[in-house]
Amino acid sequence: MNIAVAADHAGYGLNHIVVNDLRTAGHEVLDLGTHTPEQEDDYPDFAQLACDAVRQGSAQRAIVVCGSGVGVCVATNKFPGIRAGLCHDHYSAHQGVEHDDMNVLCLGARIIGQEVAREIVQAYITATFSGEARHQRRLAKIQRIEKQFFQT
Repeated sequence: MNIAVAADHAGYGLNHIVVNDLRTAGHEVLDLGTHTPEQEDDYPDFAQLACDAVRQGSAQRAIVVCGSGVGVCVATNKFPGIRAGLCHDHYSAHQGVEHDDMNVLCLGARIIGQEVAREIVQAYITATFSGEARHQRRLAKIQRIEKQFFQT
């Protein structure tokens, strides 16, 4: 799978672990940074890089990391076609894909440790959208909301 991964300075350490784990597992990783954690930066910039990769098709999914995960989740969900979820547990990570067709995983580096993050990432990347009628119906409603408020 092609996966874009991005983080601000607060997510740098966890981002590095996620990138290495994904590459070791054989995934194509688009590492969007940050590569200089001591430099001042802003999470919306990295959220946009990851969303652009998904929206343009250079990544099937993305993972974005900031301190709490909340900032990148708010920012990523501003982009049409992006369905991002802040997940700090295994269940939400796979259920978000299976039921909601989540295509961006948001993580909080100051909230979870690296082993929990690894479990969450694994649940996210191995999950697939169920395609069940009730989930397709709900996804269609979300897409109608996007069309109402965004030029896609």
